[in-house]
Amino acid sequence: MPVGKIASRCEAAPVIAAGVELEKMRRRVRLSRLALFTAIAAGPVALAVAVASGPATAEAAAPGRPAPVRTAAVAADPAGYAQVFLDAWLRSSAEEAGSAQARRAQLLAPGVALPEPAAGTRSKLRSVTAVRSVQGDGDAWSVTVAVQYADSTVRYFAVPVAADRAGVSFTVTGAPGVVAGPARATVPKAPFTVSVPSDSALASAVGEFLGAYLTGTGEVDRYLAPGVELAPVSPVPYTTVTVQEVSAVEEAAAASQVPADGTKVRVRVQAEARDDAGHWPLAYELALTARFGRWDIAALQSGTVQGGGAR
Repeated sequence: MPVGKIASRCEAAPVIAAGVELEKMRRRVRLSRLALFTAIAAGPVALAVAVASGPATAEAAAPGRPAPVRTAAVAADPAGYAQVFLDAWLRSSAEEAGSAQARRAQLLAPGVALPEPAAGTRSKLRSVTAVRSVQGDGDAWSVTVAVQYADSTVRYFAVPVAADRAGVSFTVTGAPGVVAGPARATVPKAPFTVSVPSDSALASAVGEFLGAYLTGTGEVDRYLAPGVELAPVSPVPYTTVTVQEVSAVEEAAAASQVPADGTKVRVRVQAEARDDAGHWPLAYELALTARFGRWDIAALQSGTVQGGGAR
């Protein structure tokens, strides 16, 4: 056989093989579609089998294709739902089942009995706040809600709530129960152990920054590190701010001279703000960076820094 014909056949072989493989894939796709349509006509059980087997067929036809990603629905916290229910339930009465509060409580918790306060003794609520949510087995939740009354009494109620699998629908499943309040957590020792002198450059920079931030005295931007954006509090809340104490994590913050450019420190500031209504103790955690012989505010860590942070 001539060499030219042998070469042409060899070149055509991969093309033919690719065409055969493509045709096989097309047949498998057609068979999968036929099986799916047949399952739909046959009933739900057959449809479930076809759907379950579909991904395996597709994976075999295209082994290089990434596996499909399945995302599970995240359970939504029903704290707000429990809070609204308890507020309506405490303000309702079985003798006034047609009132707006009673109807709301019954809508959120079908089958839960309404309270029966004695005439003239119904406690006035000041606030109702959800403070803790715990998910139990399945879709069951227990929400602890704090209730503060007009006489400053505080009570805690546990409200049982059921959620649907999608986490978008809730129902209170039983009457609330009075429980003990959450225990106080043990707070770890703060790392701010270095005392910063009140007459240091750092303390002065912090005081001037807080003055601009809280009283409108001067421009906030002049105290910020490059790339940090932070708008002053508006409207201006205080007339004066005085720094009471500054403590730091790093020893460099207490140095008499501003250290080398790029030195970073973290500090906690205790301050007193004043306005026409009185004196107010405030605390802030700040990150500062040394630059050109001065301290710049790199981050207000106890607030919101927009467009920047510690650099």
